[in-house]
Amino acid sequence: MSGDANGTPLIVDSDAHVVECERTWDYLEPSEHQYRPVPLASPEEAGVKQQFWVVDGKVKGFRFPAFSEEALRQREQQVGRKFADADESMELGNVGLRLEHMDDTGVDVQVLHNTMFITQVTDRAPVEVALCGSWNRWLADIWSQSEGRLRWSCLAPTLSMSDALDQVRFGKEHGACAVLMRPYEGNRLLVDPYFYPIYEEATRLDMSIAIHIANGSPWFNDLCSHPVSNAANFHRFRVPTVGAFSDILLSEIPQVFPDLRWGFIEASSQWVPWMLREVRARCRVLGREWPDNPMGEFGMFVTCENSDDLAYIVQESGEDGLVIGTDYGHTDVSSDVDAIKVFRERTDISEDVKRKILSDNARRLYGL
Repeated sequence: MSGDANGTPLIVDSDAHVVECERTWDYLEPSEHQYRPVPLASPEEAGVKQQFWVVDGKVKGFRFPAFSEEALRQREQQVGRKFADADESMELGNVGLRLEHMDDTGVDVQVLHNTMFITQVTDRAPVEVALCGSWNRWLADIWSQSEGRLRWSCLAPTLSMSDALDQVRFGKEHGACAVLMRPYEGNRLLVDPYFYPIYEEATRLDMSIAIHIANGSPWFNDLCSHPVSNAANFHRFRVPTVGAFSDILLSEIPQVFPDLRWGFIEASSQWVPWMLREVRARCRVLGREWPDNPMGEFGMFVTCENSDDLAYIVQESGEDGLVIGTDYGHTDVSSDVDAIKVFRERTDISEDVKRKILSDNARRLYGL
């Protein structure tokens, strides 16, 4: 996929979402219906209804609160950003409506990431295989209706490596352009050789690894879930993503998988110069060479936000590793359906750099 004949760049939303709904699990195999998640919601209070999933008899899986129209408008005013507000677009029951909204916001392609699996959903392999398979088939169906405009990051049930590789191959054949990994997967870091078969297969299939803010470590999530500390969400989800960036660069992975591309999604980009300096210093201690363009050399890409000091980040880390997303479908601190419109109006970076972030870098990251 490329820009049009007049050279207009393909505009890519590198961080969009699909919000799971009951329809997501209609793609379970008949033998897997026993694992179907059950939606659960609290009574509405002040226009907000807390939502959960019950998976395998336990409250598991991430769901955002449901806002009334008035509560959603108040939240938009509070944070100064606009959210998507149509369930049939966020849940992609109406693919055409999502495409219309993309047209309205100047987006040609969205790369869709999950919502539910930001935490570990189950520690039982058969359940994980069933849910990941249903989710991937759901996204494959969505992609088939989108004229190629809705690409996605597939879920790999890492509790069963053979099934994980099967799902990666299925994803590649049905519109997936990345494999979704969490910074912590159970009790393993992403540099664990246990995951090397996934990295090898992603390399072979020309797919990237998308490390979306998440945390698949149950004990760490419990630690950060204290009821009096909402602030813990910062190091529950964002900090592990930053740590994974450092871990990968300091490991053998760039040498073992030199052609593999890595996307670090929804953690902003303000930390990138700091991390590059930290890793460079440690590489010197280890006697390793450090390239002039580490982001490009090691295939590292990070989604930026409009609140980032992009002129400084580009100066310190180069132009080749930044992409941008809207977090379409969510209602958190990173979400802004108009993010790309706002980005186009920035005056602190050149038009050439804008084109790289909106198009060239994103296309390289996702192989578009």
